[in-house]
Amino acid sequence: MKGKKTSVEQIIRVLREVEVLQGQGNSIETACKQLGISVPTFYKWRKEFGNLSLDKAKKFKDLEQENSRLKKLVADLSLDNAILKEAAEGNF
Repeated sequence: MKGKKTSVEQIIRVLREVEVLQGQGNSIETACKQLGISVPTFYKWRKEFGNLSLDKAKKFKDLEQENSRLKKLVADLSLDNAILKEAAEGNF
């Protein structure tokens, strides 16, 4: 079963909260349980987003969206190019 999608900002907040709870003497397992995430999820998030600040995370998200938009644009242009080449050769 697929879990809910968590935003990068929410992930970073959870990582910081785990750090705070850990600083108060709680174990990672206890902190994760209090925040409602699994330990493997915490380690996966920490590996991917552990060194990001909120500003960098927002910038990262914007760049991902821009990259996705550009990939779609390239795919559309490549398809148009292939169609024009085929039409120019007369193979239609």
